[in-house]
Amino acid sequence: MGLEFEYIKGQSPLDEDEREGLIIKTISTRGELDEFEQKNIESAVAWTLNKNYKIAEILTEKFVLALHKQMFGEVWKWAGKYRKSNKNIGVDKFQIQTELRKLIEDCRFWIDHKVFKPDEIAIRFKHRLVQIHLFPNGNGRHSRLCADILISKGLKSQYSHGAVRICQKKVNPEKNTWKLFMQRMMVTTNY
Repeated sequence: MGLEFEYIKGQSPLDEDEREGLIIKTISTRGELDEFEQKNIESAVAWTLNKNYKIAEILTEKFVLALHKQMFGEVWKWAGKYRKSNKNIGVDKFQIQTELRKLIEDCRFWIDHKVFKPDEIAIRFKHRLVQIHLFPNGNGRHSRLCADILISKGLKSQYSHGAVRICQKKVNPEKNTWKLFMQRMMVTTNY
């Protein structure tokens, strides 16, 4: 195909078959690819905003795959399909479906039995999705959106952004956690 990528540390390389899955054949640089993927992801986020999901719907193999397809389906033919090659991260390609099903069952158990607070459930769900590494590309972005949907739509909560310890019993209602988070971001990013 001629499209060669320079990978940065942490990115999963695409094999030749996966690169052949590029729908938009005029893409010739990593920057162009990133731009098209971002546009597709923004459409997927808009698609999720107008929907009310229940936990039973979110925690399904069908939903997890459909969300990836929604996020990358305008760019990649294999969007929403399990990877068919082993990567530098993730479980063996033959274990992907089994591990996803185990994760979904674990997550249902955590919710049903209130094993963890909503923050921790969403973070564990996101982490395990990346650890399994279901797809050839987009696993980190996909897992973040899955976790966002799980916590905001399914668990009807929101991230504390670290302003509250996960194991802490009481939340201080006087703290505006979003404002505190943004103030810390401004300091650390020199804005």
